[in-house]
Amino acid sequence: MKPMFQGSIVALVTPFRNGHVDEAKIRELVEFHVAHGTDGIVQCGTTGESPTLSHEEHRRVIEIVVETAGRRLAVIAGTGSNSTREAIELTRHARAVGADGALLVNPYYNKPTQEGLYQHFRAIAEAVDLPLLVYNIASRTAVNVETDTLARLARDCKNIVGVKEASGSLDQMTQVILACGPEFSVLSGDDTLTLPLMSVGGRGVISVIANIVPKETAEMTHAALEGDWKRARELHLRLFPLARAAFIETNPIPIKEAMAMAQMIAPEFRLPMCRMAEANRERLRTVLRPYGLVK
Repeated sequence: MKPMFQGSIVALVTPFRNGHVDEAKIRELVEFHVAHGTDGIVQCGTTGESPTLSHEEHRRVIEIVVETAGRRLAVIAGTGSNSTREAIELTRHARAVGADGALLVNPYYNKPTQEGLYQHFRAIAEAVDLPLLVYNIASRTAVNVETDTLARLARDCKNIVGVKEASGSLDQMTQVILACGPEFSVLSGDDTLTLPLMSVGGRGVISVIANIVPKETAEMTHAALEGDWKRARELHLRLFPLARAAFIETNPIPIKEAMAMAQMIAPEFRLPMCRMAEANRERLRTVLRPYGLVK
């Protein structure tokens, strides 16, 4: 039985215009991903600037993506929080409006123990009948979901079906694959590590660069899933400079700047996110030229 979520899943940006969420642009971006073979969309995650969305905006973005996607690709709502009660409320909303799953970031700032993490994710899983992915990103949250904790969750909560692994450690990712079994979907949270992870049993990526190169990102993951490692490697090496450039500054600043250069969205952020430094913008433009994204 193949994992529920696999392939290229884009971590969608949230476009703004004049300080407001640009709802028409969100619909346009969803259609862009449907047309270019993206397997799924995560919205209201790190790349979607979820910390600066109000709860009303957060819910509305999820509703728009679900409605526009129309079951043509998987919709995974970012519903995590450092408050278990709040995460349950957001996840219940995602289920009610028809999301296919939810992505739950580690509780941040309050630094729970491993037992606290286990109880947090288990409480959400028991409260909401929806496939759930844990989002493990210690660099943002100051806490790592250890492999033993993930294995407990995979064993005890049948609707916790995978993890977005952004630990940056291929060693840890491999341990998770061994501990959680083949039906547990281990997805890369770092575009540079997608192919290395898939070579040891990972199932794909929740991708930043798929925002701007969706077709190539999907082709790379599909080639790996089909065992065409030569083609997957060619695409990995082609995309690698862009994947590196996407983190010249804090995500999602570079990817939104790149999309603005490609005239896909307005170059607008919400503080404390801000425009990229001019020198870094020129570095980014140089990287984008070989992909035909800018002149």
